[in-house]
Amino acid sequence: MQTTISMEIVNKIVYNEHHDPFQILGPHEIDISGKKRWVIRAFIPDATEIYVVNSDNHKEYRMQSIHHDHFFELVLQRHKALFNYHFRVVSRDGTERISHDPYFFLPPITEYDMYLFGQGEHHRIYEKLGAHPVTREGIQGVQFAVWAPNARNVSVIGDFNGWHGGKHQMRTLGQSGIWELFIPDIEAGEIYKYEIKNQFGHIYEKADPFAFYSELRPRTGSIVANLNAYQWDDDDWIAARKAHDPLKTPISIYEVHLGSWRLNPEENQRFLSYRELAAELIDYVVEMGYTHIELLPVAEHPLDASWGYQVLGYYAPTSRFGKPEDFMYFIDQCHQHNIGVIVDWVPAHFPRDPHGLAYFDGSFLYEHADPRQGEHADWGTKIFNFSRSEVRNFLLGNALFWFDKYHIDGIRVDAVASMLYLDYSRKEGEWVPNQYGGRENLSAIDFLKRLNEVIFSYYPGALSVAEESTAWPGVSRPTYLGGLGFNFKWNMGWMNDFLTYFSKDPVHRKYHHNMITFALLYAFHENFVLVLSHDEVVHGKGSLLNKMPGDMWQKFANLRALLGFMFGHPGKKLLFMGAEIGQWDEWNQDHSLDWHLLQYEPHQKLQQFMKDLNRLYKSETALYEVDFEHSGFEWVDFLDADNSVISFIRRGTEPDDFLLFVCNFTPVYREDYRVGVPLRAFYKEILNSDSDIYWGSNKGNFGGVWSEDVPWHGRYYSLNLKLPPLSTSIFKPANK
Repeated sequence: MQTTISMEIVNKIVYNEHHDPFQILGPHEIDISGKKRWVIRAFIPDATEIYVVNSDNHKEYRMQSIHHDHFFELVLQRHKALFNYHFRVVSRDGTERISHDPYFFLPPITEYDMYLFGQGEHHRIYEKLGAHPVTREGIQGVQFAVWAPNARNVSVIGDFNGWHGGKHQMRTLGQSGIWELFIPDIEAGEIYKYEIKNQFGHIYEKADPFAFYSELRPRTGSIVANLNAYQWDDDDWIAARKAHDPLKTPISIYEVHLGSWRLNPEENQRFLSYRELAAELIDYVVEMGYTHIELLPVAEHPLDASWGYQVLGYYAPTSRFGKPEDFMYFIDQCHQHNIGVIVDWVPAHFPRDPHGLAYFDGSFLYEHADPRQGEHADWGTKIFNFSRSEVRNFLLGNALFWFDKYHIDGIRVDAVASMLYLDYSRKEGEWVPNQYGGRENLSAIDFLKRLNEVIFSYYPGALSVAEESTAWPGVSRPTYLGGLGFNFKWNMGWMNDFLTYFSKDPVHRKYHHNMITFALLYAFHENFVLVLSHDEVVHGKGSLLNKMPGDMWQKFANLRALLGFMFGHPGKKLLFMGAEIGQWDEWNQDHSLDWHLLQYEPHQKLQQFMKDLNRLYKSETALYEVDFEHSGFEWVDFLDADNSVISFIRRGTEPDDFLLFVCNFTPVYREDYRVGVPLRAFYKEILNSDSDIYWGSNKGNFGGVWSEDVPWHGRYYSLNLKLPPLSTSIFKPANK
């Protein structure tokens, strides 16, 4: 029979060679002998017969196979206008099914979408790319779109089409590199991937970079998910967040790895679900008095042992603990209990897994081609190509996505130092200088600045925290002042000095006194978060309690003194899970925290100390109002190295709003220790880490002490104190 199309063109469809199957398949108006006619074409590999059915009057028209057993065509001879139609498909096994034609629908992605994406500035790109359950022309289905600019052909494959790459071939949209297809008659819950053929004919099966949900490892399929069905109940929290300046509010963060905080012992030590964690973890955090939870990365990752830092599904909360709506519920419940949520975010690198971003469309797309720019040898991972606009947009949109769809309150950006420096962890000759011959990664720097500008433009009151371990200036300063634009930075230098000092036997501490005072020389150069994080309690470093020297009593006393000093030091606070109960063993991601320790008195009382410390921190404005200016801190004496004693004052915005901290970092009980103070008053001892309620020796000042008219430390008044061993004592002036 005479056909309207050549065998060569049909073969391009049959063998997945066409960049735009919409030019061939679906309805087309053509000219036959000077007359306008409509032709409908379909390629359905398992079909033996296909009927075009008029959806209005149900009249059927049988299609003819042409050039190939499974390529069908119907020329409508008498119809001037195209009618709505669907297919009745008869399969090889004789079964029949009704389906709509995926090549009937116009693309929803506009020229403006493609322009913004090409500029790296489509802030809601996740609403265009990926898989979205939608209704089009009254037909329910899923809209798919993926960026693969160097592919020859891209198809959607899944359970719904027998994982056959010929059935749902996508079209490319202009020069954007975006491929799209609406597949009718499927819905949320479908498992899918993209079958990508490169210019050399090699085929790759890839998970969707924009997938909202993924199969549980070791399976690697993406799952269609609807993120718009959950009904949030945190409007009051979101409104309050906008009105607050986080620099002037209390922030005490409980850092958590969801997979090992607590396991279910009654069911073979399985993970708790997001909804179980919403009940158990949130109640615990509220009881302990923390203001925020920080989650180690929750984006989908293939390897448990990576703790989430080797991300494959940047837009999908891990399925280890439940579905996307379950994670939404967890965050919603946090907000309803006045707990903020920070998530660790990993834009520095990604793993090589064959179903992931690496060599995505058969080319070096998300990563650099040159291994001197594109690989982290230490981590065995790939580095994002920050100079490519679409890659920047992928990451920029991802950060905004977690704020938008999951209502998170902040991100902690992992491994910022590795992004800033081209020679990070590289030897001479293993890196490529920038255009000016320097070691700074100009594209990554520009990306980080833009990231923070955009986050704060949409989400005032949010947190953007840099884990940055070098002396790069202005990390937490606004971009208009030349900074990177974060509003907080982890204080890694303080952490290292602090833990080194406390790990030493007290008899030697006087020789290292500067290690606990040095941080005040730079404390106000950045907006610091003081961190005792997960990295400090793994890989043979020992738990926080086990870092402390001495016998069991001294270990606990040292840890309480350390935490008391930390909460007095300028900066927001972060503590990794387990430290608050005196975990003896270092953290193991495969095991639950040792909650059984709480049956023992010293662990119970250490936990009580943390509760009281958090309560005091939130109730005393002097501890958080002026964290990042010199006016909020004042040394009383930092020179008493021989006794390993320091004393200082923390101030709020009001002149008489201050607290006095006195720390004794030796096991020697010191009576008649004089400390200068600014006011004549009774100084109430509002916290004593050596109290017997915390398993201390119960030495102290019996609730407080009056100042004396004895000038000391350059002040008119002073206190004659009793300093308990290995302790932090906090005093507050009271009215006479």
